[in-house]
Amino acid sequence: MDADEHAGDDQQQRPGPPAGAGPLTLVTGATGYIGGRLVPELLRAGFRVRAMARNPEALRERPWSGRVEVVRADASKPEDLARALEGVDVAYYLLHSMNDSRRFAAAERRTARGFGRAARAAGVGRIVYLGGLHPEGEELSQHLESRREVGEVLLDSGVPTTALQAAVILGSGSASFEMLRYLTERLPVMITPRWVHNRIQPIAIRDVLRYLVESARMPPEVSRTFDIGGPDVMTYLDMMRGYARVAGLRPRRILPVNVLTPSLSSHWVGVVTPVPSSIARPLVDSLVHEVVCSERDIARWVPDPPEGLLGFDDAVRLALQRVREADVVTRWSSASVPGAPSDPLPTDPDWAGGSLHVDERTTAVAASPRCLWEVVEGIGGENGWYSWPLAWTVRGLLDRASGGPGLRRGRRDPHAVRVGDAVDFWRVEAREEGRLLRLRAEMRLPGLAWLELHVERDPAGGTVFRQRALFHPRGLAGQLYWWSVTPFHGVVFGAMQRNVARAAERRARGTLVG
Repeated sequence: MDADEHAGDDQQQRPGPPAGAGPLTLVTGATGYIGGRLVPELLRAGFRVRAMARNPEALRERPWSGRVEVVRADASKPEDLARALEGVDVAYYLLHSMNDSRRFAAAERRTARGFGRAARAAGVGRIVYLGGLHPEGEELSQHLESRREVGEVLLDSGVPTTALQAAVILGSGSASFEMLRYLTERLPVMITPRWVHNRIQPIAIRDVLRYLVESARMPPEVSRTFDIGGPDVMTYLDMMRGYARVAGLRPRRILPVNVLTPSLSSHWVGVVTPVPSSIARPLVDSLVHEVVCSERDIARWVPDPPEGLLGFDDAVRLALQRVREADVVTRWSSASVPGAPSDPLPTDPDWAGGSLHVDERTTAVAASPRCLWEVVEGIGGENGWYSWPLAWTVRGLLDRASGGPGLRRGRRDPHAVRVGDAVDFWRVEAREEGRLLRLRAEMRLPGLAWLELHVERDPAGGTVFRQRALFHPRGLAGQLYWWSVTPFHGVVFGAMQRNVARAAERRARGTLVG
């Protein structure tokens, strides 16, 4: 079954290390799109799971967090890897950077080598890696070449390795699906690059997860790459037309031309879809090649399910159902934006000090704390920011123009958030049910920024909404930025506070009437 189909299951929370007698698996990238879905699938298959993350707090609110052991570790630090891999039977390597730096490929090779060495030293029985499907004998893009090289590094590690190679992954919240969805829905007439005629073999996220889980059971003598794909081989043109058909849209008119380069195409994707150009570029680069499975040897060790692999139409239909039901387990934005800050927040004991500018506002709200919290937790995305929309739109456009995520990432769920979720150009850094929502900015800034939204009770028993915007500038540019935007705080943050309070009061009146 698809991991999405289990997303609403109530799972008993158990503290402490993973219990049971099953093999112990380590899942790196547990906060990401694939890793966040793989963990519950491994648990259902009887494995014990250790989830590795640089920020374990981002896993605290996952429904499965009480059933796994969470370890804080950075894959670039040997001492962290030694601790994370201790006693592990199978290690999943799901780390991949979307950084567009020229040095990222060397960093990826270095990290993979370190992981392979640590896994061999720890006596790990198998490494499972998910890479990109690619043609042989062609010059590959930087990202696709890097994924191929990482697979080779792990295969040369001395630890039996399963290196799965997939093309377009179709699932609710995947970057590939979001790109296909928004391009098709927003553009009834499209001028497209010539690569839309290249053949692709997409695969449903359900089948990717099944291959990942079952790869852990391969015998020790198996150490190689495997191509994985769904039952349909089609062009991207076919995929856009197929999406329109499944989604009930009118047929799309698509006009391929020869002048759109991958770079221009990725910028166009960044304009039209929520996927920023920095992430769209590696997706587009992979579509420049024909990516079709050259073998199906995986079936020898992982046979197809009785119902067969999920076809394109069914994969799209299931993903759309999850989106419409707001039941998206993980999204492409689950992973932080390349270069986004992860510095300690000002209230941490190890805060380094320096200038910290604060804009703080407080107001009494004629509503219950619960009503106010529901508004606070639903802020952003389609619900908006309760203040001057033009200012937020312009700021989002400026951020995208400078390579940031802008406002188009939206939210995973329109009503609830958890630590680690993206909310437009913010990321949820802390959440205390009914009390606090802290967002850390991932927009391009000359400094670090947070937005804190507090729900409090006053001594008289009423409800208070406290809002704090914090900014830690970097250098003169940071200072100039703060003072240049300070005159607008009254309009933006002042309006936000008033309108959030009014929304909570309207919600309270509606509750009373209902």
